[in-house]
Amino acid sequence: MNFSPELEQRFQKLVTQYPWKRSALIPLLLYAQDEVGYLTDDVISEIAKRVELTELEVRNVISYYSLLRTKPAGKYVVQVCTNISCMLRGAEEVFDHCREKLGVDHKEVTRDGTFSLEEVECIGACSWAPAVQVNYDFHLNVTPQKMDAILDQYSNKTKQ
Repeated sequence: MNFSPELEQRFQKLVTQYPWKRSALIPLLLYAQDEVGYLTDDVISEIAKRVELTELEVRNVISYYSLLRTKPAGKYVVQVCTNISCMLRGAEEVFDHCREKLGVDHKEVTRDGTFSLEEVECIGACSWAPAVQVNYDFHLNVTPQKMDAILDQYSNKTKQ
């Protein structure tokens, strides 16, 4: 598995910042995913070797975190939290609105590859529910109308 020189530098630095190599696992996975697009079998194997874990141990971590994915996703991954705080404040309506507007369901990608949609359990923004995360950007107190503006904002970035 060949990563870019920039990513190799990040990897080398990260594994020295923690007392155990395995502690660098999640940042390594996120950086690799950002570069490759998703966590392929080759990426998982390579990172497992670098942090001295088995592939199964790495896959177990990947399965726990909604930000980590083993299948291709859209350029912008829209995650709508539907945990109890968000649900009580309208998250299901926001998620249904996204499904309708984007024409995709949970874990699907739009035809043009711009968006993926995911219903997630919690993104840790309960005080500002309902919350949505697009890639690494948080959007708080989201309504269907605000969601339209958010999706338009990311659509316009793609067109530039």
